[in-house]
Amino acid sequence: MMKTIGMIGGLSWQSTQTYYQIINEETNKVLGDNHSARILLYSFDFDEIEKLQYAFKWDEMSLLMEKAGQKLIDAGAEVLIICSNTMHECTNQISFSVPLLHIADAIGEDLNRLKIKNAGLLGTRFLMKSSSYSSRIENNYNITIQLPQEKQIEILNSIIYNELVKGTIIEESKKTMLNIIQSMEQEGIEAIILGCTEIPLLIQKDDCRIPVIDSTRIHALKAVKFALEKVL
Repeated sequence: MMKTIGMIGGLSWQSTQTYYQIINEETNKVLGDNHSARILLYSFDFDEIEKLQYAFKWDEMSLLMEKAGQKLIDAGAEVLIICSNTMHECTNQISFSVPLLHIADAIGEDLNRLKIKNAGLLGTRFLMKSSSYSSRIENNYNITIQLPQEKQIEILNSIIYNELVKGTIIEESKKTMLNIIQSMEQEGIEAIILGCTEIPLLIQKDDCRIPVIDSTRIHALKAVKFALEKVL
């Protein structure tokens, strides 16, 4: 029987619904017939989380993530995923009795598969200012992570929080993001990591000349692979 996936979502709900769709589509693709995934979802009110992020209250957020994960485990979850890149900052302070699949590992594995050694990272200001996320990819997968310029980081952060988490898609913002990717490409990156689960709402692989690492998709697929490990 497929393992039950516990999703810690609402970080924002826009990307959580994408996770839910990808996980179910992939499960059906693998198992066929009318199969769908076994999922339990804990969905936060993102306004609460956003305020804590801007107040840099990571200890408080870590406790919230831990409580949410434990509720999912108590309800029967056998593997956990946090449906957000930024909130993986909390993983250094929490632990669970079931596996937590880290999104940076999914990214590192995909970059290794593509034989990429130098990748650019796009995400929230909180993610790109943190060393733990990038260091996990660099140290565990032998990949150099390159960040945008300081001003570009602030622009990206504004697009994510003021537009994408609300489901607002603005063509001019897409052009801005593609210009940032192109400027990073000129500096030598071989691939671009969409290190925010909302960015794929705006940027797709066909928009870029270099490989696009969609963190949402590969994280969701990793969860399905783990959940179906002993089924196939």
